[in-house]
Amino acid sequence: MNIVLINHYAGSPDMGMEFRPYYIAREWVKSGHRVSIIAADYSHLRRKNPEVENDFQREIIDGIEYYWIKTNRYEGNGVSRAMTMARFVAKLWIHTDMIVREIEPDMVICSSTYPLDTFAGQRIRRKSRKKTKLIHEVHDMWPATLIEVGGMSKLHPFVVAMQIGENSAYRHSDYVVSLLPYAEEYMREHGLAEGKFVCIPNGIIESEWRDPLTLPEQHKKTFDELHEQGKFIVGYFGGHALSNALENLLAVAEGMKERGDVHFVLVGDGVEKKNLVAECDRMNLKNVTFLDPVPKLSVPNLCREFDCVYMGGKDSPLYRFGLCLNKMFDSMMAGKPVICAITTPRTYIEEYECGFRVDSGDTEGCKKLIMRIKDMPQGERNKMGINGRKAAVSKFNYAVLAEKFLSLVK
Repeated sequence: MNIVLINHYAGSPDMGMEFRPYYIAREWVKSGHRVSIIAADYSHLRRKNPEVENDFQREIIDGIEYYWIKTNRYEGNGVSRAMTMARFVAKLWIHTDMIVREIEPDMVICSSTYPLDTFAGQRIRRKSRKKTKLIHEVHDMWPATLIEVGGMSKLHPFVVAMQIGENSAYRHSDYVVSLLPYAEEYMREHGLAEGKFVCIPNGIIESEWRDPLTLPEQHKKTFDELHEQGKFIVGYFGGHALSNALENLLAVAEGMKERGDVHFVLVGDGVEKKNLVAECDRMNLKNVTFLDPVPKLSVPNLCREFDCVYMGGKDSPLYRFGLCLNKMFDSMMAGKPVICAITTPRTYIEEYECGFRVDSGDTEGCKKLIMRIKDMPQGERNKMGINGRKAAVSKFNYAVLAEKFLSLVK
């Protein structure tokens, strides 16, 4: 089967996020399919961007064909970023004949944050000489995010364009794949037909957990000292942004600073890290340590140092669609109890009995859960970890998720 996956921000382990297109495509390549990822030459999510001289410049990465479209750099979320979206979609539209001729796709997946790429996908399907299937994959709920979080008016021209794209994608795709489990009702209100909704979340790569990278020396030294002191380590890893609401975790740490046996370790970086470190100093918190981010392939060894993993977020109406955070699946695979402090419907953490959830900002609830996990008999704590790891391997393994994707067109 020839598969075209359109994702403006697609990356690879070497370039950085986002990883999902690469991981799913690699599984399809292993199964003997030809996979072509069409992506932009620049993404703010990547650590390293490819050097591209011409549109549709081809590069092979682990058997996957990457076609790069020149879109120019941008800063922030303003006009320059919107222009790169317009360039990307326009060049896809202009080159649909070439895509059909050179790749002859059996399946086209439009998998971007924003829904405008559906028009190019629909055009590819119309021009194809095969019975090409069109799948629309939803990562983020645009334009709902722009309205409910960004505060933009429904009548803003950019929002109107996104709404037209979203409605068209739901109406005209053969299936809509959502990373978010509770988005179907919203999509049905915007034109999705019954039976076309499929939830395929993010996941894990089992092989990465067999031979992970070692931790940096400073990280290892810090954890060795904490273990020698008999600390129960509550760990957080990932972005330090406003959306992560890490000020709530500092509030939890402040409420537990009289305890000498619990320590909080925050690993990562982001625009809020300096403010968080300053706030920690102001609060005189001796039970909190900040560490630099680690490579993705070091996450398994990082999680092994934690006794439980914390993940949180601001109270947001968007969480009504559910959660699909990469760190949730990594934490489950690590076999560590998870504390999720996000106001959202039922999560995989509760479903597979591998942790607990409280609402965003529930400081007292978090404190109680930390002590509940800490005071558990070791066997009970281990059982929670086993539950999470078993679910990660059997339900959220990218090999399983990739096959579920293909089943839509078989």
